Parts: sequence; C-alpha cells; structure tokens
Amino acid sequence: MVDYAKSSTPSHKSLLSGHLKNHRLDAARALLDNIPVLDATLCTMMINGYARNDRLRDALELFYEIPDTDVVCWNSIVKGCLDCGDLSMAVKLFGEMPERNVVSWTTMVNGFFQFGRVEMAERFFWEMPVRDVAAWNSMLYGYCGSGRVDDAMRLFDKMPFRNVISWTSMISGLDQNGKGIEALCLFRQMVDSGVEPTVTTLVCVLTACANIPALHLGVQIHGQNIKLGYCFDEFISASLITFYANCKQTENAGKAFDEVMHKNVVVWTALVTGYGSNGKYQDALTVFGDMIKMGVLPNQSSFTSALNSCCGLEALDRGKEVHAVAIKLGLETEVFVGNSNIVMYTKCGNIIDGLAVFKRIRNKNIVSWNSIIVGCAQHGCGFWALTLFSQMIRMGVDPDEITFTGLLSACSHSRMLQKGRCVFKYFSEGKHIEMKLEHYACMVDVLGRCGELEEAEELIRRMPMKANSMVWLALLSACRMHSNLNAAERAAKCLFDLEPNCSAAYVLLSNLYASANRWGDVSRIRGKMKHSGIIKEPGSSWVILRGLRHKFLSGETSHPLSQKIYEKLDWLGGKMKEFGYVPDQQFALHDVEVEQKEEMLSYHSERLAIGFGLISTVEGSTIIVMKNLRVCGDCHSAIKLIAKIVGREIVVRDSSRFHHFRDGLCSCGDYW
Repeated sequence: MVDYAKSSTPSHKSLLSGHLKNHRLDAARALLDNIPVLDATLCTMMINGYARNDRLRDALELFYEIPDTDVVCWNSIVKGCLDCGDLSMAVKLFGEMPERNVVSWTTMVNGFFQFGRVEMAERFFWEMPVRDVAAWNSMLYGYCGSGRVDDAMRLFDKMPFRNVISWTSMISGLDQNGKGIEALCLFRQMVDSGVEPTVTTLVCVLTACANIPALHLGVQIHGQNIKLGYCFDEFISASLITFYANCKQTENAGKAFDEVMHKNVVVWTALVTGYGSNGKYQDALTVFGDMIKMGVLPNQSSFTSALNSCCGLEALDRGKEVHAVAIKLGLETEVFVGNSNIVMYTKCGNIIDGLAVFKRIRNKNIVSWNSIIVGCAQHGCGFWALTLFSQMIRMGVDPDEITFTGLLSACSHSRMLQKGRCVFKYFSEGKHIEMKLEHYACMVDVLGRCGELEEAEELIRRMPMKANSMVWLALLSACRMHSNLNAAERAAKCLFDLEPNCSAAYVLLSNLYASANRWGDVSRIRGKMKHSGIIKEPGSSWVILRGLRHKFLSGETSHPLSQKIYEKLDWLGGKMKEFGYVPDQQFALHDVEVEQKEEMLSYHSERLAIGFGLISTVEGSTIIVMKNLRVCGDCHSAIKLIAKIVGREIVVRDSSRFHHFRDGLCSCGDYW
C-alpha cells in the first residue's frame, strides 16, 4: 500500500510529468503505485492527467484513495469533472469540500459558463466570500462568451481593481460581439490609464482594427508594436498580416510576412487566408505550397483557406492536390478540413467525391450536413438531399436556416413539388426556425418551376412580410420558364416598383417577349434599358485547364484555338443532325433570318467552351464548363447529343445549378 503521508522526491515528479506529457497514463499510474514515499502532489498531477484525457472515472477512483486531501486536490477533481463534461458531479463535489478558497469558487463560475448556466454563474459569483481580480475576470470572460457584453461592461465598471487581463478580456469581448469601435475606444482608455498592453492585448486590438476595418489606427498599433519590441512576435505578426489583408492592403500584408524571422504555421496561414480573402487565389495557393516546402506542417485552418482558394479558382485539380496533402497528414477526416473539401468538390462539379468526403468525416457538425445538402441541391440530387436530412434528424442534429434553404432548393431543382410543400410546412410550423424572405423566395421558386404559378402568387400575397425583389424575381423567372406573359407582367411591375433598375427583370421580360415573337415589346424594353443605362451582363462560359481559365463569349474568335474549336463544333453539328437535332429558334432572341438564328445558337459561349474542352483534354475524361447565366434550352438539347456522340460526361454549371450530361441524358431530367 502506498504511503500518501510522506513527501515524494523531485525526480519522481519529473518522471511522472514526463509520462503525463506524452500521454503515457498507464505508465504514470504504475510509477505512482511503485513509489514508497509519496505526497498528495503527485496524485493531483495524476488526476489532472486523467482529466485531460477524458478518463474521469480513473481520476475519481484515485481521488477517493487519497486519505488526506487538501484544497488543491479538491479543486483539481472539481475542474476535472467540468473538463470531462460532468457538471452534476462537479456541483456534488463542490458541496462536499471541507474548505474552499477563491479558486474553488472561480472554478465553479467558469464551469457554469461552460455549460451555458449563466444565472448559476452569477449566483455563485455574488455568493463568493472573497473575490480576487481573477474571479472578476472570469465573470467578464464568461459574460462575453455568452454574448452578454453589456452585462460584462457593467461588471467591468464595478470592478474594484483591474489588471491588464481585465482590460484585454473586455476589449476582446466587445470586438467578438460586433462592437469593434467600442473595443478600440476602451483600448484608448486603457492606455490613458497607464496600463501597459501585453502581446495578447495588442493582438486583440489589431483583430478589432481588422474587423472594422480601421487602417489608420492599425498602422499606429503596428508602430507601437515596434516601439515595445513585439514586432518579431509570431502572433503579433499573424495579426498584422490579417489586419492589412482585411484592409485590402495585400502588399503590406506580404511585407509584414517577410519581416517575420521565425514563421510558424499561424503566420503562414494568415497570409494564405489574407490572399484568398482578397481574391488572390493563385498567390494563396503558391504560399500554401511554399509553406509545405519549408517543412511547416499545415493545420486545419491552413487547409480550409487553401481549399477556399481552390473554390475561388474553380480548379478541381488543384483542390485534389490539396486534399491529397490532407490525407498524407491524417487530417482528411477532421471536421474543418472535411467541410472545406465538401464545398470544394461540390462547387467544382464533383458531387460524388463530395459525398465520399462527407462520409469519412469523424465528428460531423451542422456545417458538414448543410454543406452536403446544399451541394446535392446544386447538382439536382434532391432525393439524396432529403435522405441526408432524414439521417441528420436521426443523429439528433438540429437543422437551421441554411438547411431549410438547401432542402427547398433541392426540391426546386428536382421538381419535387409535394416534398417541397412538406418541407415548407415542417419548417414554417416549427418554432425553431425564423422564417425569412429567402425561404419564401425558395418556396415561390419550387411552386413556380413546377408550373403552380397561381399558388406561388397566392403565397406571396399571404406572406407575413412584404415581398422583396428576390421573391418577385423568382416568380418572374418561373413565368419565363412556363411562357406565362400575364403573370410575368404582373411580377415585373411589382419588381420594378421595388427595384427600377433591376437588369435581370428587364432581360427575363425581354426574352419572354422575344419567345412570343413580340418584337415591338422587345424593342421597347431594350429602349428603356438603354435610356436608364442598364447594361445586360453578357453570357460567358469558361473551362479551367491546368490552372488557367479559358473564357468564351458567344460567337467570338479571339481564342488562339478558335479555328480548331469551330471546326470541332461544325463537325458535331453535322453529327447532331444525323441524330435528328433541329435548332430551337425560340432561343435565338433577335429578330433575324432563320439561317442567322441557327448560326447564333451554334456558337453560344457554352458550346465554344465545350469545343475547347474536347480538343484540349484526354479522350474519355470529364469536361467541366462554368457559365455565368442559365443554359438556354437549345444548348441544353444540343449538349445532351454532344455527350452521347463523344462518349464523355460533360458537366455544365450555370447560374442556377449543375447539369451532368452523359449518354444523351441530363441529370436535371430536362427540367432546367
């Protein structure tokens, strides 16, 4: 039996500390059991080690073995219970403590905040016999973390004594709760009070400057860092990089990065993120590659930023390269990396790999579920989206507003009218989701696309809030789809009352008139656009090949491979006619001769992009085309035939969704 009454030696403490540091808990316990001379200090160390590794039962067993426990032991086991998620046991042990000090009370206050029990934290705080500055700081931190920043500010004003941690906690809390200006004003008060800021303080202040953003003040803080000798601190450097990037000063962000002598993963990631947030995706990926070459291992944030840049470039190949690095480092199944991979794959046209990544994530969160549901919606996989939603509910994950939007979008793109109605009823009658205009716009889209235009108009009239332009645009788009001029004109009138210069409304109405051969109305609408200075966005399509974007406008011949592209399209045109293809001239939206209409349709931007893909990629590989506007009906029919003729899958992402063409069919079921 171990004698707990006698003191241990420093060497025993060193050995035990080494085992615990390396998570060798069984070896640590064996060492403890074999020490003949021991005091409670080692037991406290062991209890802390068990708690850090979520082995609360072992910690409790050891605690109850100690014959003479002091207040340090009690505090350790109470904190261990809280760290392991057992609030009730912590409360029980706190009640049994033979004596308590300010640390005991502060530990419980922190624990209550940890579990969202703000009222209990307040009660314990005011019941404390003695409150030191650490206890007051814990309340500040807890209030801010719970979003009760006004309560924190009132408590801060009552504090009998403040240290730099008090000021820093309050500055950080204000900034994190969207009160960056107030945070910077408080920092000025702190400086005026003669309190010298620490590195942590300056990091918080720079973060506030980045979030507002406040370039002039941030530059002053940069100067103060140099005066205080903090300019080489890695966390200060990372904050400076983020600050300059948020202020759109990417060149200065790069300079701040270059000045860091010893760059850690935080500094590298700050620059990757900074470039990406400013649309410099290629630079971001270059920095990410340099980081790996320098032997700095990326963390989850590094991968998230790199994968976001791959999305920005719409470069699936680059995304796969980043994904491969994550696999090598064992981070593929981590939730933040996994979520970013889902978004990358689904936005770059590969829903199958997006689903595979989702399945491999170990601890899925709401973002994981929403990302894959929205991804399925974008690819027209409505059944998969609803199946995933059912699994999500069974797993006990509460849906949110994004889930609702994703499901309605999935129903819209998959023509699931009844399912859409059920989803809308489920969320609108529930109390856990606040209905917003975008949800009504999505439901109008579901009804409108399925041809239920009267029901869609009735829903708009019954909405508890006034419809905005997004809602009316959804109805107008559905009217264009079903060639309903009367409803379209009503929707357009309401839309123009809200947004007189809405270019999308003018274009939809003009196209609807053109399809009905009402060229006088087309001319009138285009005249209004010209008079008001409204410019229609030209249709363009592009292909990403080996990191380069090849962009095409309808009928253009500026690409170096234009001659070969047109030859390929002419050859395909002949083959399509053999399959019975006849151009649908209602999609040639100009009053010209039949031959000109056919020629205009033959060289739409998406067809030029496909022609380029066919002559520039390996036989049998998938061609992915991105388009800024919706694919026209004639091109949709043509691409189905092209995919069958060449025996390849062609993926086209338009402004609404992804279309997967293969073997003469489209994944949308001709419901574009």
